[in-house]
Amino acid sequence: MPESQKVIISCAITGGMTVPGQSAAIPITPDQIVESALEANRAGASILHLHVRDPKNGRPVADPELFLEVTSSIREQCDAIVQPTTGGGVGMSIDERARVLSVCRPEMATFNLGSFNFGIFQVKHREGMADWETAYLESTRDYVFKNTFADMYRMAAYFRESGTKPEFEAYDVGHIYNLLHLLEQGLVETPLHLQFVLGVLGANGTAPEQLVHMWQTARSLLGADTFTWSVAGIGYPGEFHLGAVALVLGGHFRVGLEDNLRVTLSKRAESNAQLVEKAAALATMLDREVATPAQARTALGIIDN
Repeated sequence: MPESQKVIISCAITGGMTVPGQSAAIPITPDQIVESALEANRAGASILHLHVRDPKNGRPVADPELFLEVTSSIREQCDAIVQPTTGGGVGMSIDERARVLSVCRPEMATFNLGSFNFGIFQVKHREGMADWETAYLESTRDYVFKNTFADMYRMAAYFRESGTKPEFEAYDVGHIYNLLHLLEQGLVETPLHLQFVLGVLGANGTAPEQLVHMWQTARSLLGADTFTWSVAGIGYPGEFHLGAVALVLGGHFRVGLEDNLRVTLSKRAESNAQLVEKAAALATMLDREVATPAQARTALGIIDN
């Protein structure tokens, strides 16, 4: 099977869309994040998407030293594509979010393509949640994830300076038009890699036809041969339903405890690796081989730095 047809599985290890009080499986400390990432890689994940948390309480932070500790440790122990976020967490500035690029100089990182309401306040408040967790969730009733054109221009400069390949995060169809604008202005270049993130309250939903619409829009605007793409479905069953659609259409997909806490409707995931294992099994059933990190780099046009 040509490398371009092999499926790249990404794993979002821990992040700003979940809080530790939702599940004991969510890694918090650097050591926990590293170990969870290595397990996900062994299960078949070629891309490890990373946030970091305050080790004392689990709150999402953008501490560049924590990012450097985690990314360096993972790189020393496996050959996966280590992909830190520039999305950060609620209330972080664009410069705070981008510091990871200059400090870690990763081969790939996420690049968000537009502003939108970002609501996670409907997450069930579980007994034993810390005060900061309930306040964090509730604060998103009045939260706009800010990525203005000025922000995106600035972020594009950070990416160029660090030599990092962007993974463009599109939460709604208008974000694809924003990417076209950045391309026309010469701020980004092909080959592009898009991640369609569906299911966040305030942006596009997880209905399969919405993924198809975004994929077709990207093909029409950008040209079918200019980009690779993946999908991240938020929650269950969206994560795996959209993953199946992506597999059929020739795309790639993301799983992980940042996005979804269930491995089946009745069973909560015990680890990131468990979610990756299900993704790999689904790919095999649909006759898509799982890409190795080296094959993923080739398919994505990444030059390992």
